[in-house]
Amino acid sequence: MKLDPAKFRVAPGRSLRLDEWPTGIKPLYKSKSHYKGLLTHQIKELSGLQSLLYASNRYALLIIFQAMDAAGKDSAIKHVMSGVNPQGCQVYSFKHPNPEELEHDFLWRTTRCLPERGRIGIFNRSYYEEVLVVRVHPDILRAEALAPELVNDNDIWEQRYRSICELESHLHRNGTRVLKFFLHLSKEEQRQRFLARLREPDKNWKFNRGDLGERELWKEYMAAYQQCLRETSTRESPWFAIPADDKKNARLLIAEAILNALRGLKMSYPHPDKVQRKELETIRQQLESEQPD
Repeated sequence: MKLDPAKFRVAPGRSLRLDEWPTGIKPLYKSKSHYKGLLTHQIKELSGLQSLLYASNRYALLIIFQAMDAAGKDSAIKHVMSGVNPQGCQVYSFKHPNPEELEHDFLWRTTRCLPERGRIGIFNRSYYEEVLVVRVHPDILRAEALAPELVNDNDIWEQRYRSICELESHLHRNGTRVLKFFLHLSKEEQRQRFLARLREPDKNWKFNRGDLGERELWKEYMAAYQQCLRETSTRESPWFAIPADDKKNARLLIAEAILNALRGLKMSYPHPDKVQRKELETIRQQLESEQPD
């Protein structure tokens, strides 16, 4: 199968049905060694493009990962971004908001962590939690100290979708490209991964008993994700619903989507002007003429 992440891009305004969207596809690789070769090639190109992004200092890239537990977000970040210079990349994981964060609007805590120009920012979970987990667990919304008329407003989710789209449109206009990945995992594959965490001692630490409670709300989460992807996938800031039952496939698709985004930017290394070149030539000659002590 051709490595084409565009097949899994959620089209704006599409009437998305996650129960009809694949969680698994045919392998994009012929063997384990073939997979390693493909990913290595992608990582090498990504490293070069990141250096160019940093040097040109005109754009930023924000990559968002959302998924159910055990879908492979952490491992995707670990493998796909393994060749990236840490000085030009920042990873943030957003969990339950703290008391200070609850005193602000729902976009405040993540907005503070947006990447600067020239850098890649990765949100392992993000402001989308506010229309996903908060929607599934209304008690979290009640803890956000909102005015009663806002909490009871039936349009609150549509308003939050609109706020998110407006933020991402603002970012795009100012040079930050936003890529969003929903790792679409089947409930059965999640069960198998949970069992692996329980059966293998060195994976026990990954298991959280609370994950089972969230698993029982699978239908509610799928409904929340489905609506979220429908409402917030745009031409400028698209969602990719990546089949995640095969982690290797998912990593290859994610890496290619990131590469496509960076390839599409008009970037170049800075070139010194005439005065700067003359100065650099003088410095070079000075260094070359130095005598060793």
